[in-house]
Amino acid sequence: MKKIVNTVNAPAPIGPYNQAVLAGNTLYISGQIPIDPSTGDLVSGDIKKETRQSMENLKAILTEAGLTFENVVKSSIFLSDMNQFSAVNEVYGAYFDSETAPARETVEVANLPKFVNVEISMIAIL
Repeated sequence: MKKIVNTVNAPAPIGPYNQAVLAGNTLYISGQIPIDPSTGDLVSGDIKKETRQSMENLKAILTEAGLTFENVVKSSIFLSDMNQFSAVNEVYGAYFDSETAPARETVEVANLPKFVNVEISMIAIL
């Protein structure tokens, strides 16, 4: 059985999907881009700010599900430019304890929704 998880504290989906789906004891969080949920505006111009907004959106979804970043077991980071890896990694790393950080891949892609520079998805367990 699956349960849909949505919160007003993260951007509303821009397509036929939900912010997250809880299946059993696993939460699958859709990719989050740097949209400020309070305004609906894109955060742009600085990859660190963009990454922080994406992470805050993920945090809001985790919180809605009663979880924290400690519950995250897998992350996927999609970048428009791999030259921004270290800046993204710096912000991303601040949300995790390095000893218990999740598994992760980071890939460069040609384009992302709304032509943002970063998108991050996560899988967490209860």
